[in-house]
Formats: sequence, structure tokens, C-alpha cells
Amino acid sequence: MKSADNQGACTPPQAQSRFDYSTAGVDIAAGDALVEVIKPLARATKRTGVIGGLGGFGALFDLKAAGFRDPVLVSCTDGVGTKLKIAIETGLHDTVGVDLVAMCVNDLVVQGAEPLFFLDYFATGRLSGDHARVVIAGIARGCREAGCALVGGETAEMPGMYADKDYDLAGFAVGAAERGDLLPRSVAVGDTILGLSSTGVHSNGFSLVRHIIGTTGLSWTDPAPFAPGETLGRAVLRPTRIYVRSVLRLHRAGLLKAAAHITGGGLPGNLPRVLSDDMVAALDASWPVPTVFGWLAKTGGVETAEMLRVFNCGVGMALIVSDADAATGLLQAEGETVSRIGVIEPGVGSAAVRIDAPAGWLH
Repeated sequence: MKSADNQGACTPPQAQSRFDYSTAGVDIAAGDALVEVIKPLARATKRTGVIGGLGGFGALFDLKAAGFRDPVLVSCTDGVGTKLKIAIETGLHDTVGVDLVAMCVNDLVVQGAEPLFFLDYFATGRLSGDHARVVIAGIARGCREAGCALVGGETAEMPGMYADKDYDLAGFAVGAAERGDLLPRSVAVGDTILGLSSTGVHSNGFSLVRHIIGTTGLSWTDPAPFAPGETLGRAVLRPTRIYVRSVLRLHRAGLLKAAAHITGGGLPGNLPRVLSDDMVAALDASWPVPTVFGWLAKTGGVETAEMLRVFNCGVGMALIVSDADAATGLLQAEGETVSRIGVIEPGVGSAAVRIDAPAGWLH
């Protein structure tokens, strides 16, 4: 007779489903394949000072081999913002990597630093080798333009955090300057302010750009009203200009006193960073303005003061010099479009930037 403990023996539980990482939406093989694609792109950016290549837990850089004697390190990080939404919606991914590099290295060079190396962070819902490769190729292109090495990064596939086609970018740049060459220095009343032309909106203010375009009924594939021969999507995705080589050459020639990268906040928000409290940047809004800004102002009914506060309005980099003729000649030889946009004046207790913008200037 069976004991009571053995009566009604339970049925073995049904075997559980087997899971792996791909079941959860992460493809390790795709990530490994992307690294192999990236390696030649990174090798093409190699410069003096880089030790090793991709694949280690960290990147090594030899400052002495790069020619520095008494260096100060300068670091920057930035992203591309909602300009990425346009890249995602249009499928045009080839320029946002340039934007990413530009936003970082342009911030380095205004402090007198030479960009040395760059790392990127690419996060997405589902890793697509095609568009990830195109984005990172753009990053490598930007690094080549800036003269810095792409030494590593991180690709994160995060289903549930991002939709399948969505992605985000962050960039990290490290540069160096000799201790006695840091900027700004010796800005004085009477110095001239030069403006280097922008290629367009660059990478700031795109929430407003997208909002204005959303009111027009235009699609990204429609002709751009302000750029004959281009689609709207391609026109607003023009990459941020990288000013590193020309600004470094000006600095090494001893002609540069201060520089401001004109990003969010525009000229009123960025020029004060390089001025002392007893100075004013008096600007005359007579420089050439890309047609996109006039179209945005008119279409969105945006006041001039707000345009200047949100966008670069045609000046991607502002430089303070004492010898304007020599500086202009050198910069033009480097391929820059240069305008004399203002002068440093005394101005205790007043706004740090004063802009004389005539009515209808942007239109």
C-alpha cells in the first residue's frame, strides 16, 4: 500500500522556453560586425600620439610624441540635439556625425587647444549596420577635418529605451594646449571682432526649426524654399562647419586674442564668455546671412532678437583680434568667409553684447 506522501504525485512542469539575448532584442553579432566595419574608418583618422587601435578597454595617447612640452588638457562633450529627428525621418544619416565632431572640437579650439582624439556614443533601439556605418563614417570624416583621431566609442543597442529606428549620439573630445597658449588673453577696448560664416543652422535651435516647418505642410522631400536645387531635408541637414584648422593657424601666428563658438544662445549668449565685466561687444549686423534664417524668421514670425538668441544667424565663430587686416588675410587663405562684425568697447553696467540690427535685416 502506498504511503499518503506518494498519493497524487504531481505532473512534471512544462519545460520553460529557452531565451537568449537576441530574444530580448539585442544582436551581439551585429555589434561585433559593426566594430569590424569601423576599424578602417578609425585607422584613417590616426595621428601622431595615438598608441594602438580599436579593441582595447581604453585608448592611449602620448602627449610627448605629439610634440607638447608643458600641456594642459582640455575636454568637451556635446550632442547633435533634435537635428537627429530630421536625419531619422529623412533617412539621411551621412552628415550628423560631422555635426557631432564639430560641436565638440569647435569648443576646444576657442580655448587655444588642438583637438587630439575623439570618442563617440551611439545608442539605438535596434542596431542597423547600414545606417550606423553611415553615421560613424560621418564622425570619421569630421575627425579628419579637425585633425583628431577617432580612438574608440560605445555602441549601445537598447530595445525598449528607443524605438527601432531611433538613435542618439554623444561625442567626447580631448585636446591640449601649451600652458602659456590658452585663450582668451589680453582682450582690450578697440579690438576688432571678426565673424566666420556659418553653413546654415549648424546644430542648435532645431526644436524651433522643426516646429516652424511643421506649420508649413512641407515634406522633407519637397524643394527647399530657401535653397534652390536641394530638398528641404538635405538643406536643413547641412553639417556644422569645423573651424579648427583655420582658428589654430591664426592662434599660432599670434593674431588671436579670443574666440567664441556661436552655438545655443547665439552671439548674445556666447561672446560674453570671453569678455571681462567692463567690456561690451558692439556689433553691426551687416554680415552675410544664409537664406535659411530669413525664411525661418518670416515663416515663423520670429522676432530678430529671438532669432539672434536662438541661432547663429550666419556667424559660426567670432574672433577677437587687434590686427584685423592680417587676421582676415590669413583666414581667407584658409578658405574662410570673414566679416568685420564689431568692436570691443568699454561698457560697465550695460549688456555685454549690443547688436545694431536694422529693421528687416534677416529678410
